[in-house]
Amino acid sequence: MSTSPSILSVLSEDLIVRVYECLDPPCRKTWRLISKDFLRVDSLTRTTIRILRVEFLPTLLFKYPNLSSLDLSVCPKLDDDVVLRLALDGAVSTLGIKSLNLSRSTAVRARGLETLARMCHALERVDVSHCWGFGDREAAALSSATGLRELKMDKCLSLSDVGLARIVVGCSNLNKISLKWCMEISDLGIDLLCKICKGLKSLDVSYLKITNDSIRSIALLVKLEVLDMVSCPLIDDGGLQFLENGSPSLQEVDVTRCERVSLSGLISIVRGHPDIQLLKASHCVSEVSGSFLQYIKGLKHLKTIWIDGAHVSDSSLVSLSSSCRSLMEIGLSRCVDVTDIGMMGLARNCLNLKTLNLACCGFVTDVAISAIAQSCRNLGTLKLESCHLITEKGLQSLGCYSKLVQELDLTDCYGVNDRGLEYISKCSNLQRLKLGLCTNISDKGIFHIGSKCSKLLELDLYRCAGFGDDGLAALSRGCKSLNRLILSYCCELTDTGVEQIRQLELLSHLELRGLKNITGVGLAAIASGCKKLGYLDVKLCENIDDSGFWALAYFSKNLRQINLCNCSVSDTALCMLMSNLSRVQDVDLVHLSRVTVEGFEFALRVCCNRLKKLKLLAPLRFLLSSELLETLHARGCRIRWD
Repeated sequence: MSTSPSILSVLSEDLIVRVYECLDPPCRKTWRLISKDFLRVDSLTRTTIRILRVEFLPTLLFKYPNLSSLDLSVCPKLDDDVVLRLALDGAVSTLGIKSLNLSRSTAVRARGLETLARMCHALERVDVSHCWGFGDREAAALSSATGLRELKMDKCLSLSDVGLARIVVGCSNLNKISLKWCMEISDLGIDLLCKICKGLKSLDVSYLKITNDSIRSIALLVKLEVLDMVSCPLIDDGGLQFLENGSPSLQEVDVTRCERVSLSGLISIVRGHPDIQLLKASHCVSEVSGSFLQYIKGLKHLKTIWIDGAHVSDSSLVSLSSSCRSLMEIGLSRCVDVTDIGMMGLARNCLNLKTLNLACCGFVTDVAISAIAQSCRNLGTLKLESCHLITEKGLQSLGCYSKLVQELDLTDCYGVNDRGLEYISKCSNLQRLKLGLCTNISDKGIFHIGSKCSKLLELDLYRCAGFGDDGLAALSRGCKSLNRLILSYCCELTDTGVEQIRQLELLSHLELRGLKNITGVGLAAIASGCKKLGYLDVKLCENIDDSGFWALAYFSKNLRQINLCNCSVSDTALCMLMSNLSRVQDVDLVHLSRVTVEGFEFALRVCCNRLKKLKLLAPLRFLLSSELLETLHARGCRIRWD
């Protein structure tokens, strides 16, 4: 009997593409499995891909010929040899790739980078952040990618001025570069960067020990729009004065935790850039003075300001908000002088506020929260950590008026109780909720969250000792979209509740630290249901036996980071874990009383070609073989000896 043709066969390819683009990712995956037409369309239209297993790299590059963005940051076995074999594969084309993410690819060195730069002729964006072995030789290899526009090199600890010079000479058209934590970069390198890459629009020099001389060079960049210099200890007000008459296009500046910067330096920035839109000066100014407010009044386009840690009086906050009515984000954490009066003025003046940080503002009460909720209807993020005067009355206003809130931080708020959670559950768009150290909540309150907050993605219940298995079951039934869950030190939880977590099929981050009532049965249930789990912390879970770790080794193939400190894992189970978890890159293995030196040696040998970070007890430095330690180092693994 002949089968009737698919309705898709009468549609043009253009129409199939349009239909495919309307589908969400899970539906796309389903349709690819049942329809050759959709499979073909996906192959031709996919432009981005994140590869988890290096052995599939050639096949996937051949299958998707129109890729423009390639993410290899979670590919644990990627090294120079893999890249060289890829270059010799004539069936693979990388000519269209414009963006390449090699973050944490510590085993890719100069040979591999040079080969990638030669293969990807259209390369415009590269991320090599957290490649601690990336040094001057690697920089010289990467400099052959002359078309680079954006380069991220955060925490490339071996990079010096020499390597930076090779890059800026070879890639003179850079318009965005991040050098955060590149501690060997000095004024000399920054000066050369600014002289050659005159088209720079975004520059991040956070944590560098550069001086005011670098700011003098940066001020010559006429197209610079974004400047981040967080925690630069040698920069002071004199350096910021160079910016007053320089960098005319500057729109965003971050001088957070620059300990030598004062209000005088900020006034220089504000005075020279009346069109600035973002100013972050957290924990670097002691107070907001009247003179500063006079200059702030001219910033009609200011959308974001962070002044965390400063003394801000109510009158200053009212004056600031009345002058900058376009504010959408304000950071006031640890501004201990802020009270309800100032917050009511802020609510009255800044109706478009979307993000508000009031962490550790101890004098803020329900009155302020009610005013914010009623006036700022577009509020999306509210941080109230350690605001001990907030009670269910303030949360009732949030539930009634703040329908667009997606992120709410109530960590360490003593006044939060079950009735408060009932009100919060009316925020139906809530995606991230932090309730750590809220000791007055129970299963009853958690039940409200589980039954009404179906869009919740992240939930932090750190040390919430008042809720137990029933509450966790309600969360597991109702919050199916959860991908991050923190349950550390929730001491009432047992296997009965933890087993319910297996319903959370999208869960990728799980913290169970200090749960002494769970055993291998609970961990096995989690492993069998949460196949996407990438991070797991079971430190101090002393009653989990080998059966749980065996299940983890069998089911949790996507695990990339795991903390097993103070667990009862044996030699055999540890070896099986390290052998089967083919994507694991970051492991903490401290105080494993049942694991012998031979067990550590064998377990580390089977995974040494993919580890990036490892934590071990210090005595093992002298007990493990030098050959193993040298291999780990050569593969780019950083070992922390505890």
